[in-house]
Amino acid sequence: MDLGRLVSEMREWRRHLHAHPEFGFEERQTSAFVAAKLREFGLGDVAEGVGGTGVVGTLKRGNGNRSIALRADMDALRIPEQSGLPYASRNPGIMHACGHDGHTAMLLGAARMLAEEGGFDGTVRFVFQPAEEWGKGALAMIDDGIMRRFPFEEIYGIHNMPGLPVGHFETRAGAIMSAEDNFEIVLGGVGGHAARPHRGNEVLVAACALVTNLQTIVSRRLSPTDISVVSVTELITDGTRNALPGLARILGDARSFRSEVSAAIEKQIRVIADGTALAYNVTAEVSYTREFVALLNDATLVDEAFAAAGDVFEPGSFAVRKEPMTGSEDFARFLDFVPGCFVFLGNGKESAPLHNPTYDFNDDGLVYGAKFHASIVRRRLRPATA
Repeated sequence: MDLGRLVSEMREWRRHLHAHPEFGFEERQTSAFVAAKLREFGLGDVAEGVGGTGVVGTLKRGNGNRSIALRADMDALRIPEQSGLPYASRNPGIMHACGHDGHTAMLLGAARMLAEEGGFDGTVRFVFQPAEEWGKGALAMIDDGIMRRFPFEEIYGIHNMPGLPVGHFETRAGAIMSAEDNFEIVLGGVGGHAARPHRGNEVLVAACALVTNLQTIVSRRLSPTDISVVSVTELITDGTRNALPGLARILGDARSFRSEVSAAIEKQIRVIADGTALAYNVTAEVSYTREFVALLNDATLVDEAFAAAGDVFEPGSFAVRKEPMTGSEDFARFLDFVPGCFVFLGNGKESAPLHNPTYDFNDDGLVYGAKFHASIVRRRLRPATA
């Protein structure tokens, strides 16, 4: 096929998607665009509405009975765009600040490449997933029967990585992205006049002490060999300039790579909250939820991914990632059912960070993602030799 033409088309698709971002489970225009393109490429089996707004395209070649899945996320974030680009978001307050527009365009490019060129024997599932950003999309597709309706034996995914040069590739076996837990602690007391604190039982001083004490969980209560993060992200009270609060809400986020560490963090948060409440004569209620699970790459499929990268990237441009990252990714939910491999693709050293209002996916990386997707399919579904 004409690779230059495909690259130009992927750029057009990506910029169209960037200009029309949609939040999780609201990706109706995006899903319709994806489904139309897959049918245009000649895929006769395209299912819409999987897990709400997800799309699964199926492409078969030859007589092979093996199947693999390639996955891209489609949703955007509730962030007002500040890029000033000519194709900036036309949906106020929503933007593709994480590159899911690029992930979708790359997978569409791979679908077109494989549909036109073939080169494999078996079945490919092109999985376009909704609602990754809040960790619900993969579960929705699973609950909707994706593993039964569109079975596959292994799955691969790509995420762009700011700071990594374009044309570079990284992954690693085992833990590569962390679990994410959320917590909320509600402190209750008796508010009152700011000039007469002794007449009430305000909660702000207790809340400040609690925020500080929570920082001892990682530094003093968990093993230094376990990577973990506990962050308080919000402190909200019902006080005002001259009124002491009687209610305080403390919200936060915890990251880890092992379920035992997650359980230990929850236990220590409850212990510290109860102890602080007792010390300050207030009440404490703790809510703790697990939003994302840790993403653990299969070692054998990581080797296959590096072999596929050798077909696409220049020597010295693909490497083992030294450390996992404490961001989270709900691609991990699929790995409860089949082995998989998640990889990082360079978005450029000068790229704005993910989730930044000036971020933009680097179109120069599109060709690498599409070619990697196609390469892994051809390696894992290699036609039998005569």
